Amino acid sequence: MTDEKTNKQTTKLKGSQALLNCLVNEGVKTIFGYPGGAVLGLYDDLYKRDDINHILVRHEQCAGFMADGYARVSGKPGIILATSGPGATNIVTSLCNSHMDSVPVIALTGQVPTYGIGKDFFQEADITGITMPVVKHSYLVLEPTQIPKTVRKAFLISSTGRPGPTLIDLPKDVLGTVFDYYEGMENKFTLPGYKPTLKGNARQIHAAAKAILEAKKPILYIGGGIISSGASEELLKLAETCSLPVTYTVMGKGAFPDNHFLNYGMLGMHGTAYANYAIHECDLLVAVGVRFDDRVTGKIETFAPDAKVIHIDIDPAEIGKNRNMRDVIDIPIVGDAKTVLVELNEKINARKSNTEEWIKQIEDWKKKYPLDVPKDKTQISPQQILLALNKYCKDAIYTVDVGQHQMWAAQYLEINKPRRWCSSSGLGAMGYGFPAALGAKAAIKDMGLNVPVVAITGDGGFQMNFQELGTMVAHDLPVIIVLFNNNNLGMVRQWQELFYDKRYSYIDWGSGSPDYVKLAEAFGIKGIKIEKPEGVEPAIEEAVRLKKPILLNFELHYEANVWPIVPPGGSSHEMMGIDANTLPSKPVNKAELEKKIKR
Repeated sequence: MTDEKTNKQTTKLKGSQALLNCLVNEGVKTIFGYPGGAVLGLYDDLYKRDDINHILVRHEQCAGFMADGYARVSGKPGIILATSGPGATNIVTSLCNSHMDSVPVIALTGQVPTYGIGKDFFQEADITGITMPVVKHSYLVLEPTQIPKTVRKAFLISSTGRPGPTLIDLPKDVLGTVFDYYEGMENKFTLPGYKPTLKGNARQIHAAAKAILEAKKPILYIGGGIISSGASEELLKLAETCSLPVTYTVMGKGAFPDNHFLNYGMLGMHGTAYANYAIHECDLLVAVGVRFDDRVTGKIETFAPDAKVIHIDIDPAEIGKNRNMRDVIDIPIVGDAKTVLVELNEKINARKSNTEEWIKQIEDWKKKYPLDVPKDKTQISPQQILLALNKYCKDAIYTVDVGQHQMWAAQYLEINKPRRWCSSSGLGAMGYGFPAALGAKAAIKDMGLNVPVVAITGDGGFQMNFQELGTMVAHDLPVIIVLFNNNNLGMVRQWQELFYDKRYSYIDWGSGSPDYVKLAEAFGIKGIKIEKPEGVEPAIEEAVRLKKPILLNFELHYEANVWPIVPPGGSSHEMMGIDANTLPSKPVNKAELEKKIKR
């Protein structure tokens, strides 16, 4: 048939068939999902196709975490597919995670038929209402003809400007209704009011260049916006041209090579002492793609107190959002980080800054307050594990869960390329790390890459989602699982030790922890328990050599702590533990420990 308005050849398709066509047209190769009543017709059409790979998860939340990991590694939107009601509500945490970390994700949710909406039909939930605060935009599709343009709009919104999740809610009857579809009908749409600013203000960029060249103690403070915009090369050029020291947020790890002489590591609550001191003493703070998060700044009034501030961000809402609690941003620039840095480099025109004495000062702090590596050879230290990973897993993709292991990994892992690091940074969602690794592995398969994927997790976070071991095996997604096992909720325990007089309240697993080696073996996966320092390197070397799913269970000291730490409400330059050893000097005294624990 021919459409009378467009004079284009049409095909009779169901809404679900058109949806799948649109996904393929957007370049989608893999989706992560779980079937249910409202989307059975869609799954039936998916069964008939071989141009989309579907990964069946064990829990919908993990579909969201996998899609998030896929997006961070590939740079393309990750796709979630869930049914109505509980299927849809189970992805809310993952959407909030992607929203806070600015990760492009498209959620496709089934819905009860249009005639049942608002009537409390079985498995009805107002998912567009529920998710409104944690998505960039959401759509409830009421006609099948709306599907093509809605998909195109969702992809455009999700992946442009400040990236983030979008949601498309699809009633069962809309998916099942036949309509006249033609190629290109997805282009028939407008997005009034949606015009992200990419190009920065020329006058402000000129002012920024002048400030950088005149500064005596400048520092680059970078975040995930560098990675989202693909601005790593431009950042490297700016840093090297002007000899600017660099510090990064948890989200910014990998945006600037960790092995570069101008890289002074992570700043903030568990940042390096020398990065935090440099921030406190700097006279110019060049903030790019960051949001002045409280875990970075500590007490906002004392964060870079004497510095002029340049803030570059694509989201105008972030400019001065937190900083204006103390002062205004001196040189705000709204625009895409890559676009702005290209222009900034042109303005600077290879002129040098005089930062020799400043860098010497930071180097002195680095020598005086280095990140500590424990000297005790009788116990496995977290640092030993991470240094071994650096040795045997070069260029690997790392995902982390949330807690002490996350901070140790951010401190000690050497990551020299963008999109090699996945961390739930803004939301801090436990259970994220392992499923994100499976999404990352699916991404590199689709990209034709062959690099190891390592999921670093704690025993707390892993117990939230270890059912996805089944997904890993069923879909041939070989991941190295590095389990930091201290038999408690380590970060919570550390805070209870430091700030609650060692009252260990409900953070201890006791005899309720599984045997992780047997757990792995139950899914047909090799598991290794490592209890002595001499076993660390051989286990990691074997895991890399096997190139198969494997779980490495590293037994750690119960009271191992992350140092340094900025106490809650404290100033970022006033750190605890900058001279502390990272392991207690004595093994655990079980009798004394039992007196402190309430389970």
